Amino acid sequence: MTLTPQSDAAFQRAKPESPLAIETEHLTKVYGRGNTEVIAMQDASMQVRRGEVVALLGPSGSGKSTFLTAVGLINPPTSGRVHIGGQLVLDGPEARTNLRSFRRRHIGFVFQKSNLIPFLTAAENVRIAMELNGESRRAATQRTMELLDYLGVADRAQSLPSMLSGGQQQRVAVARALANRPSVILADEPTAALDSHRGRQVMELFAKVAHEQQAAVIVVTHDHRSLDVFETHYEMEDGQLRMATPRSH
Repeated sequence: MTLTPQSDAAFQRAKPESPLAIETEHLTKVYGRGNTEVIAMQDASMQVRRGEVVALLGPSGSGKSTFLTAVGLINPPTSGRVHIGGQLVLDGPEARTNLRSFRRRHIGFVFQKSNLIPFLTAAENVRIAMELNGESRRAATQRTMELLDYLGVADRAQSLPSMLSGGQQQRVAVARALANRPSVILADEPTAALDSHRGRQVMELFAKVAHEQQAAVIVVTHDHRSLDVFETHYEMEDGQLRMATPRSH
């Protein structure tokens, strides 16, 4: 039997039926062959509900970024399955939909550095994400200002990134990640370049976004000082993922 890729329309119809925004089944990623084979990720399974914020911990080289890029449909696994909103999107390396279009519409990314376009203002950095997705200038401008206001940086809308503090830049990056109303937000070490106070503000912001926007959020972090913000903790070591017991505070 030949399986055909699922459309974004099918995804939208299925969204209300599943409380799980993310489900991975036994993800494994292998690089090389024979004597050069490296298992970067092995049998990694996770479930994340809508509105849940998850911390993913582990030392450098443990496979966290490999897992995150598999969930983000950037670096497909060698085997295993990725479901987004109850829909099978990746079956091993085989895509079940147009991954580029699906990512743009349903997944938001925040990285260690804000990666804002330096010659665009804060507002333009957010608006361009929607315009690339076919949104009208008027609608994109309105949502941009709503997001910047929601994240507390509306007064810096016309500022270039070089005129923003590190925390403000990350807030604009979060606004950009939210621009197309994703059901999933993935953040890779988003507070690594921030001091403890601004770092905690950004972590609390992810919790706010998860709860109020009903998005599923996975944050890769080394920062143990803000783990009380997260409802669920996972740890990754030597490519293996397990649920962790939160530390007492």
